[in-house]
Amino acid sequence: MSGADAPVRVVLADDQAAVREGLELLLETLPGIAVAAAAADGDAAVEAVARTEPDVALLDLHMPGCDGIEATRRIRERHPATQVVVLTTYADDDSILGALRAGALGYLTKDAGREEIRHALHAAAHGQAVLDPAVQRRLVAAASRAPRPADSGELTAREIEVLRLLATGGSNRAIARRLFISEATVKTHINHIFAKTRSPDRAAAVRYAYDHGFVRPGETAG
Repeated sequence: MSGADAPVRVVLADDQAAVREGLELLLETLPGIAVAAAAADGDAAVEAVARTEPDVALLDLHMPGCDGIEATRRIRERHPATQVVVLTTYADDDSILGALRAGALGYLTKDAGREEIRHALHAAAHGQAVLDPAVQRRLVAAASRAPRPADSGELTAREIEVLRLLATGGSNRAIARRLFISEATVKTHINHIFAKTRSPDRAAAVRYAYDHGFVRPGETAG
């Protein structure tokens, strides 16, 4: 975003015309949100992101041709300044993990209300993760069944604190205030977390936090 008061610019994609048009109308009523483009499939969404350079892409998952997971991967690889929030009817493990591994920073189901959608878009634009409570529960359940990697490095107690706050939606500024440290120190901790957990970005660190039980379902930064 160009400034603190600038609206969050969004590209949205859904293959169902009625859903897409309804969602576009909804977004246009939300304060601080501006629709940059609407697309009917993943290929068109990637093209729209390249053309308009939005803050966030709001994507359905199951679209013909290039689906939401592949579109997320392409957008994050080619346009790292654009975050991705998934808005879909699907909350199964494959869909959730596929989207998060592709780089999505937010994941909502279509049961989400207008305020939840607005919050998720604003949060993503500021690099904060927002996950639907049902998605959080699925991630924790999946983590409990998954083997823990042995080569992820040892996090210090302070790094775990920072990771938990990051994973529950805390910005660098909010984490600094919560822990009474500088934003520069927060950035240093986050860089150490990325290195030790082999996370290339905040989305991957969020996945690591859920995979390893550092965050509980429904937990927020507070």
